[in-house]
Amino acid sequence: MQPGSESDGRIRCTVAIEHLGAAASNRVLLRDAWVTLGRDEFHELVLQVTSTCGPGRPQNFPLPRGEVRLFTRFVKDGKSSVRLGPSPNHVQLLLSNCPPDQLRRFVRTLRIKFEAARVGIRPVAQRTRLLSTLPRTFDTVSPVQARDLQQARARQALADVATTPLKGQTLRCASRKRVRSESMDGKQVAESQQVKKTWSMSSRATLSQEQSMVLNAVLSGKNVFFTGSAGTGKSYLLKRIVASLPPNSTYATASTGVAACHIGGTTLHAFAGIGSGKAPLHQCIELAQRPGIRQQWLNCRHLIIDEISMVEGEFFDKLEAVARVVRKCEDPFGGIQLIICGDFLQLPPVSKANEQPMFCFQAKSWQKCIHLNMELTEVRRQTDNAFISLLHAVRLGRCTEEVTRQLTLTATHNVERDGILATQLCTHKDDVELTNARRLQELPGEEKTYKAVDSDPLSVNTLDSQCPVSSNIELKQGAQVMLTKNLDVSRGLVNGARGVVIGFETEGKGLPKVRFLCGATNVVGLERWVLKGPAGTYVSRQQLPLKLAWAISIHKSQGMSLDCVEISLARVFEFGQAYVALSRARGLAGLRILDFDPKVVRANPCVLQFYRHLRRKQFLTQASLHSCIQANKENGEAT
Repeated sequence: MQPGSESDGRIRCTVAIEHLGAAASNRVLLRDAWVTLGRDEFHELVLQVTSTCGPGRPQNFPLPRGEVRLFTRFVKDGKSSVRLGPSPNHVQLLLSNCPPDQLRRFVRTLRIKFEAARVGIRPVAQRTRLLSTLPRTFDTVSPVQARDLQQARARQALADVATTPLKGQTLRCASRKRVRSESMDGKQVAESQQVKKTWSMSSRATLSQEQSMVLNAVLSGKNVFFTGSAGTGKSYLLKRIVASLPPNSTYATASTGVAACHIGGTTLHAFAGIGSGKAPLHQCIELAQRPGIRQQWLNCRHLIIDEISMVEGEFFDKLEAVARVVRKCEDPFGGIQLIICGDFLQLPPVSKANEQPMFCFQAKSWQKCIHLNMELTEVRRQTDNAFISLLHAVRLGRCTEEVTRQLTLTATHNVERDGILATQLCTHKDDVELTNARRLQELPGEEKTYKAVDSDPLSVNTLDSQCPVSSNIELKQGAQVMLTKNLDVSRGLVNGARGVVIGFETEGKGLPKVRFLCGATNVVGLERWVLKGPAGTYVSRQQLPLKLAWAISIHKSQGMSLDCVEISLARVFEFGQAYVALSRARGLAGLRILDFDPKVVRANPCVLQFYRHLRRKQFLTQASLHSCIQANKENGEAT
């Protein structure tokens, strides 16, 4: 759904209605309800709550001017609250389990409409309401128009120049962000900065047409597998899908801890609770029947699996059988909607020596579980068409004379600049650890250590395996580093951005000052990663979003776009491994290959056949897509 659509004024979620008074309070919980922003017979804004679980009458809550507070700190988790009326006698609507993207758009619409309604229009007096003979009406608000934005900006400008704050009018600026709290001369000093909202018709980065097709298919309830080459925006689309589904019944998983962290989820093995899956089926079912694990299986309505190429086919079949038994439902995968993502032409499942891996698409249950197969083709990481064509050939295992010539010539590339060296991309993690430790030790100067702050000390192993930063980070001036999180995309400070430490702050925590290849120089502060731990609990780590970057493993480079990279392919041992390494580079100019051998460019013949079949049997045509979208609109709900 695009900004300004009619559905932006309506959401489906769990609603707790609290009537708070000086003497007593009561609370009503509606586990499944529609919340609609509309106007009454006086054209005043009203929130209407309608339960989906019974014939009860809708409840209308007028939005009194100057006496509305909107709390949006946890919108990204699908939660928000609206407080109506003066304290202590007020009504509070607590919204939860709402798809975060839908809630974000609803909150935006509510803010703009509320601000616009306060410009040049006098509120209706209570006496006028009581004596009115107008019939009671309720009309859903229209989509946000340019006029609404102009009026909202005008109201915001008036409030900004006011000499005193207007009590209770926090709908315009719903939250305050704590910037720093520190001790100074024995006194606690807290600085806070008001978060300004910019009224705009545009939303964040838009989806491409093919990405929108995938999202619409998911929202229509289909079991979807979507794939594509590296850099086609699979991870970004997956995050948008996660944000479009109800949080309480959606479980985001991945085959590796690093991939799971990128989408704010957990590993597939941790969710399933059946260990490696090598045990007989009856033992796997017993493991999944343990109280905490069983409840996860029962709560799950939407299961997301990223990096599916590394999930073994036999394990997928075990999961499908376990799901049916635990959920007591004979539908494929126990009736759970599957959203599966990955590229089978990248890293395959881990297998024993001389054993052919069994991919998920070769699993017995794959065909009955997956309704739609879709392939993303628009490359977004690289912009050089010649390099994109080269990568496409390598992905398919084709190493022509021209491909060989271009990759061999990169050995002479000088990719270093401003003291920032090329990152060595290695096939084995032992080489990475030894290289980084040795190069850091060779630097002169004092070594600074930054210890992570973990929410649960007992979850250190989970955090170490899934978080892209370690519990201890050692740095020196001159250390080669890379970002492990998007900080400012517009300035090039993205996951994988390369830099060098040029100094440290002399006060506080002595944070590192880093000069990046993109031209920015920043003091890098602490960031937080939140992961879903065992039994659905959340754990977090606060740490510098940096890692040493003299070397990095191919596995750990998942989701990164590297500015300058040096690759040794002599020890490539897997199908697709050379392609994964090469596709991390933003362009040919920032790539240096030391020992290129055409023999390392290989693609699994079984996978190539699967993709040929996928393209021939493209299930989703424009006609069926439109029917899916129309059916979803008619249902008027998100699954």
